[in-house]
Amino acid sequence: MGFFTANKNSAKQRWFFALVLLPFGVGLIGSYAVGQPHIPADSSARNAPPPAMREFRAAWVATVANINWPSKPGLSTADQQAEALVLLDFLKDHHFNTVIFQVRPQADALYDSALEPWSYYLTGAQGTPPDPYYDPLAFWVDEAHKRGLELHVWLNPYRAHHIAAGRVESSSMVNRMPESVVKLKEGYWWFDPAKKATQDHSAAVVMDIVKRYDIDGVHFDDYFYPYESYNGGVDFPDDDSWAAYQQAGGKLSRGDWRRSQVNQFIERVYREIKATKKHVKFGLSPFGIWRPGHPAGIAGMDQYDKLYADAKLWLNKGWIDYFTPQLYWPISQIPQSFPVLLGWWQQENTLGRHLWPGMSVGRGDGEAGLKEVTNQIMITRGMVPASKGAVHWSISSLTRNPILAQGLLDGPYKKDALVPASPWLGNEAPDAPTVSQEKRGSEVAVSWSHADPDDVFKWVVYYRYREDWEYTVLPHDAQELKLAGYTADGKTALADVKVTAVDRLGNESEATDIR
Repeated sequence: MGFFTANKNSAKQRWFFALVLLPFGVGLIGSYAVGQPHIPADSSARNAPPPAMREFRAAWVATVANINWPSKPGLSTADQQAEALVLLDFLKDHHFNTVIFQVRPQADALYDSALEPWSYYLTGAQGTPPDPYYDPLAFWVDEAHKRGLELHVWLNPYRAHHIAAGRVESSSMVNRMPESVVKLKEGYWWFDPAKKATQDHSAAVVMDIVKRYDIDGVHFDDYFYPYESYNGGVDFPDDDSWAAYQQAGGKLSRGDWRRSQVNQFIERVYREIKATKKHVKFGLSPFGIWRPGHPAGIAGMDQYDKLYADAKLWLNKGWIDYFTPQLYWPISQIPQSFPVLLGWWQQENTLGRHLWPGMSVGRGDGEAGLKEVTNQIMITRGMVPASKGAVHWSISSLTRNPILAQGLLDGPYKKDALVPASPWLGNEAPDAPTVSQEKRGSEVAVSWSHADPDDVFKWVVYYRYREDWEYTVLPHDAQELKLAGYTADGKTALADVKVTAVDRLGNESEATDIR
């Protein structure tokens, strides 16, 4: 196989990473400092730096049932914010560039909404805001951007009530939209996807967030029509809407009719987002198998027939900007093999959208887990080289597994990475920044500004001492980077520095050179 297999001997693994990947350090915001670089003696000089690495590195933060955040309902505002900052600092420090934050786990809101009640998972009482008051989504967006992270809001479009939230309160959408919801045998409540009121309301919720918050993406997962287990193995109870469709002259089969309702909603959401804020990416993470036998030898649940999700169609039609099939199986699990499924989805990616698979990073601890996840990342880089990336389920599997977290940082995530550009949304790069430098003792302070700061989301500072280039990616509010002016021998000065500006779509400007 053409991918790295981590050796069980950790010393050999450290040797591999040390040989291939060069370290560098960086602070958080404001004024930054980079330490002395390693300078290979036999490198050949280059006049222009190679581009910064491009890779989407994201983790899901689930709020339903308090899976990831907050750790339990009813925490104080200060404790909620402190827990959030720990997670965001972790992502920044481990060279991730995106957080996918669940803001609507069950027709509720982890933000200030006039459309739906405050979430039970925040305060322990649905409809009750945090006290002292703050807006969690606004807080997450601001703090993510300070760290150079994109924030994508994750919504469940059809789940009206989850059993982990206790009883249905008077403020619940179950009571506010009774004609649009059904109760499932396991205690869940679900919006009927075929009801016009369902589609109108869920679309309004999405667009309310897009219009009011400075988010970078909108994300749906795999819950469309519910899994059969949610209803005791019995078919979804939508007899009334199905009868109304037939009485109106509808000719589709029941399965095709259900799929058409979901298709209509997905296309609608995509078009409405683009008409409002084109730079806000729309992503979907469906179940990883479209249908058994696609490709040959693949077995498992049929989401097309069970969830009424024609995920292949959404990808073929380009109704998404990034596609994240949940490929939660190991490489060697033949009926659901990670690379086999990834290769099939890539063949279906006929419009060249981003294909960033979902990876389960919590299925094994220690070196075995690190080996599996590292190999999956390297497979993804090899099979989808034009737009590398992955989304990790979930952040707690990373924060609670130090061997995995450190192994990724020492290995495939050694260097920071920019999110791949989305040229179908716009490919006009920002103007180059204005850059200056000042000697301060043994350091050089590089500073920059831009004629249109609202057009800049990140900065990249490229620098070299003798031959090999390094780079540092900084958030939009950074204004300065301190570099060592001389190498360890005290003789060789900083040879070259270049600075670029990167916009919300990942387009990078020409470099402004300092010599």
